Amino acid sequence: MVSLFASRPRKQPPETARSLPPDMRQLIVDLRVELPTMSLREIAEICEARFQRRPSHNSVKMVLASGPPPSINTRRYQTWDQIPDPAERRHAVVQLHAEGWSITSIAEYLATSRQTVYTTLKRWVKEGVRGLDDKSRARKAPRVVTMEIANEIRKKQENPLIGEWRMHAALLQEGIKVSPRTCGRIMAKHRALYGWDKQKAPPKPKKEMPFKASRRHEYWSIDIRYIEHHQLPNIKGPVYVISVLENFSRMLLASAISERQDTAAYLWVLAKALRNYGAPEAIVTDSGGVFYSKRAMAIYEALDIRKERIDPRQSWQNYIEAHFGIMRRLADYYLNKASTLDEMKKAHRKFIRDYNCQIHFAHRERQDGRHSPRMCYEAC
Repeated sequence: MVSLFASRPRKQPPETARSLPPDMRQLIVDLRVELPTMSLREIAEICEARFQRRPSHNSVKMVLASGPPPSINTRRYQTWDQIPDPAERRHAVVQLHAEGWSITSIAEYLATSRQTVYTTLKRWVKEGVRGLDDKSRARKAPRVVTMEIANEIRKKQENPLIGEWRMHAALLQEGIKVSPRTCGRIMAKHRALYGWDKQKAPPKPKKEMPFKASRRHEYWSIDIRYIEHHQLPNIKGPVYVISVLENFSRMLLASAISERQDTAAYLWVLAKALRNYGAPEAIVTDSGGVFYSKRAMAIYEALDIRKERIDPRQSWQNYIEAHFGIMRRLADYYLNKASTLDEMKKAHRKFIRDYNCQIHFAHRERQDGRHSPRMCYEAC
């Protein structure tokens, strides 16, 4: 019986556009003026942040259709680029976000990126008012390239043929780790400062190598290179470099400076390689007579070495041609500057050590850390 006469709670009247407070109705209209693309949901969320009351989407829609006239005719804030003071820019972001604006709406309203808005708000949360000012863009970490390293690059750059990769390799050999790109930038600054010219090689199309090795000592590449612009007064013609290269590791097995390019000089270098490393499966050369002399052919046959020949006028098929390109960039400057044969041989011995120990472009993608010809050879 008590329940029959108990007072029932009065039912709240349905919300309508006219039941909203006048301040809320004015805010809804002004928000649409400030950002016409703002959604009904976001307008309702901003009203909730300010008045602790969230209108329905239908109420927001009705207010926009029949509400009061806007109280503002201009933007409260200019776009990001038009605000000259960096602190004022970031203050606008913080103020709009405090009013309930979303990241997307703030970015659209200020004509900036969402990432800029995110970064500004993070700085505000972490640093407060101090986060509104511009930060110094000065480097905080120590520079990788010190004056000593830059000077070392300058000294090695006296050889005008050395490139950024070989400079990177030469520094790494001395325990100095500088990327090839950084070496290239420092070298470019030196060229501009001292008026040095950069020698550019013409681009060459990449071709498939016919004697690419899949294991150690499958192929040895052998050839003779001429050093014509030397400073040796007692030698009228060119000086010769006879070299034996192991194709798989790219290691230089034997090489010598010679005043002649006869069979005896070639067999002396070949014998040195055979004595230290054993016999290969095949030897690759061009059609030079010393490589097909009777004594050389007899040695091939006795050691069961297959003799391979590159195609006529196709020197690129011989791996040692790429090696000679490295020699031109790394050693020619010093070979041509030598005034005696002993100085030239000393410079050549240094080149052999540097070439075998420095990282090689062909091994740059190895995952075992063995990037030099010698380390690659020892890992096989």
